Amino acid sequence: MLQRKNILHGKIKIIAFLIIFFNIIIISNSSSNNKNNGKFVEIKILDKINSKNSTLKLKIGKESKFKNLLIKPLRCNNSEFDDDPEIIAYLQVKDVTIKNKDKVFVFNDWTFASSPSLKPFDHPVYDIWLTKCIN
Repeated sequence: MLQRKNILHGKIKIIAFLIIFFNIIIISNSSSNNKNNGKFVEIKILDKINSKNSTLKLKIGKESKFKNLLIKPLRCNNSEFDDDPEIIAYLQVKDVTIKNKDKVFVFNDWTFASSPSLKPFDHPVYDIWLTKCIN
């Protein structure tokens, strides 16, 4: 009987330790994520017709117009865990020349600076790729 009681107290101590440990991890991750979130996104746009590159600095949450595109960055993060940090951003891109209301966004997804082809931006005139997040 005493042995069962000791085992039960040991399990309770381990569970309490794990709960405290995971809470500390969650709190530290949420505070570190805030400092890694950018306030601006820098993207490059290639006009395939005239072969000109443009660099845009866009404010997070604000829709900006570039020629026929409306671009709205929603998030931008710099990872801190790798030796070669990854930059990711969530972008919504609309083409104002498309009148078909069934397809609202040309692109609505995460994009990666190191691998833009992972989630490709598919447009006949423009290519967009992420360069950095700016605080």
